[in-house]
Amino acid sequence: MSEPVDTHFLEHAAALRRDPGTTLPEGLDAELALQLFDAQLRSRHLDLAARWLRSTGEGFYTIGSSGHEGNAAVAAALRPTDPALLHYRSGGFYLQRATQVPGHDGVRDVLLGLVGAASEPISGGRHKVFGHADLAVIPQTSTIASHLPRAMGVAFSVSRAAKLGVECPWPPDSVVVCSVGDASVNHSTAAGAINAAVHTSYQGVPMPLLLVCEDNGIGISVPTPAGWVESAYGHRPGLAYFGADGCDLAETLRVSREAARYVRDRRKPAFLHLRTVRLMGHAGSDVESAYRSTAELAADLGRDPVLSTARLLISAGVLTPAEVVDRYEAVRQRVRDVAQEVVALPKMTTAAQVMEPLAGPDPSAVAAAPERAGDPARRRAVFDGRLPEDEGPLTLAQSVNRALVDGTAADPGLLVFGEDVARKGGVYGVSRGLQRRLGRARVFDTLLDEQSTLGLALGAGVSGLLPVPEIQYLAYLHNAEDQLRGEAATLPFFSQRQYTNPMVVRVAGYGYQKGFGGHFHNDNALGVLLDIPGLVVASPSRPDDAGMMMRTCLTMARTHGSTCVFLEPIALYHTVDLHEPGDGAWATSYPAPGSSSDPVLGRARTYGTGEDLTILTFGNGVPMSLRVAARLESDGIGARVVDLRWLRPLPVDDILREAHATGRVLVVDETRRTGGVSEGVVTALVDHRFDGTVARVTSEDSFIPLGDAALTVLLSEETIENAARDLVSV
Repeated sequence: MSEPVDTHFLEHAAALRRDPGTTLPEGLDAELALQLFDAQLRSRHLDLAARWLRSTGEGFYTIGSSGHEGNAAVAAALRPTDPALLHYRSGGFYLQRATQVPGHDGVRDVLLGLVGAASEPISGGRHKVFGHADLAVIPQTSTIASHLPRAMGVAFSVSRAAKLGVECPWPPDSVVVCSVGDASVNHSTAAGAINAAVHTSYQGVPMPLLLVCEDNGIGISVPTPAGWVESAYGHRPGLAYFGADGCDLAETLRVSREAARYVRDRRKPAFLHLRTVRLMGHAGSDVESAYRSTAELAADLGRDPVLSTARLLISAGVLTPAEVVDRYEAVRQRVRDVAQEVVALPKMTTAAQVMEPLAGPDPSAVAAAPERAGDPARRRAVFDGRLPEDEGPLTLAQSVNRALVDGTAADPGLLVFGEDVARKGGVYGVSRGLQRRLGRARVFDTLLDEQSTLGLALGAGVSGLLPVPEIQYLAYLHNAEDQLRGEAATLPFFSQRQYTNPMVVRVAGYGYQKGFGGHFHNDNALGVLLDIPGLVVASPSRPDDAGMMMRTCLTMARTHGSTCVFLEPIALYHTVDLHEPGDGAWATSYPAPGSSSDPVLGRARTYGTGEDLTILTFGNGVPMSLRVAARLESDGIGARVVDLRWLRPLPVDDILREAHATGRVLVVDETRRTGGVSEGVVTALVDHRFDGTVARVTSEDSFIPLGDAALTVLLSEETIENAARDLVSV
């Protein structure tokens, strides 16, 4: 069945006539006009092909760019080295960008994505995205507007990398372009990212970000109030506003050039508002007549940007009506020919193929990486001549601090940032003194917005830097967790690791803070982190482990592009004693890089050789279980305590070895009973057919209240001990 937009174009294009008084506007010559028209035609016919392929069962994606083809002019106003983060109606932009880099066939790229071919150049058939490393197009598979924080981060990082002398994939005078729809621009993620960009620029920090809002007046079925976008963003201090009719190619090109020039020259953000239309509905399954009138649909067809460009070319005498129709049909045929070719190409057929980009780093390779130690002379310099291994026993907070300084000796692009991390040194003093040692360009405070903090890290990671953002409390991570799930974790998956998100996200978490609390400062909800493919979750409890594990995470991020979450137990930050006041048994010396043969990654730590019981635990559960084990030993019960250390992926081999050593396993989990860590541990034992006895103790499925009431829902040593004795007695 023919699409109305197709029939409408052919009928009206054939009826157009030359206007002797019309010429091409200044700045748009015939060669460029034809090039842009061809990009528009290719985009339109790819949309039509997507519908056709879907009808035959050979295509899997029908959200198109029809009505938005004017964004080809935005690409023409930019350089092909300007990084682009594009939303799903950016067909014209992508196809024009492909013409700017010799040897690239944008039509084939898109069709390979539509049919899920394994040879698709960016995602390998995992998703239909606009992305290509050679074209500086960073693929986006985002939930609504979730790519805007990353775009802000890339814009920040272009200049910051140059300032630090770190190699960046983008030229130092780049403009970062990010497209978004009129409905999406209302999302809190978009609002936060734009605010962060303006806030950063207000302080004099370069922020070369061009935000392109393609306003078609409707979000699936919900209309955008007329004039709303300009009202919201047209008069915002610190954000230059440029508006154009996105259906008028010449005007779009002129205004896009003005906007790009402003951003490139002034290194400040700008908002380019293109008024477009949406043709062919939201997607192939969309029945627009259910929520839009016939008059509205007809009015949109009357503004068809492809027909508008045809009218300009015919009026100016560049093409005749017959040549326009011939050109249109020639592109249709070419798209059809390529489509028929690519449908026969191989698809991914195994789980191993699909999951290949999710493979973690080789632990031995991480352990051997030279980046772990860094240059000895530089290391001594950043520590002012006093190396941390010579300081004597340190706390967990101090060990993390020293590991971050160590990281800069190995990587000049390491950045530490977050709320209160710089001048204050963090709420708990973990980053105290880092800004003095490392400088304001490396250690700085961010605004109070976790989405923007993680977006900054995402942008820094793809720009050659090594970001270490801090989320002040675990509860605050939930404000921004889609930046981990929908952006960080998916990028290597949908780009076949051509793009990765190297970063180590520091998070203060867990419970047991005495005299301070409430659920926003005592949070043990880890479930959201445990099921994100490819994410590494580290959870140290001992100071020396904290140092080694932080260095390991930094190395994984740099050498493998890993995204790591580093969970720091608040209650153990400054803990010195273990069994009794003054014993100093929980403070440890800082391990010098290369001093341990233990690669740490994916390995647990075992305390003791007891043969009666294996206690599997982590975080605060480790010192609690060690105290329980000491009391059990006094009664002749031998228990070994295993600190998991790595919660994702779990150290399964170590779990199984220590479980089989005693035949009895108690899983001690300070997180919640439902969705907590213990579920994965027990499942691992079951999956590997452990035939011993297994029990678990956890905190309650509850938020954590203030004061001593918290202890009623948090796991206690008494509960651990009672469960251990019961298990041994069986």
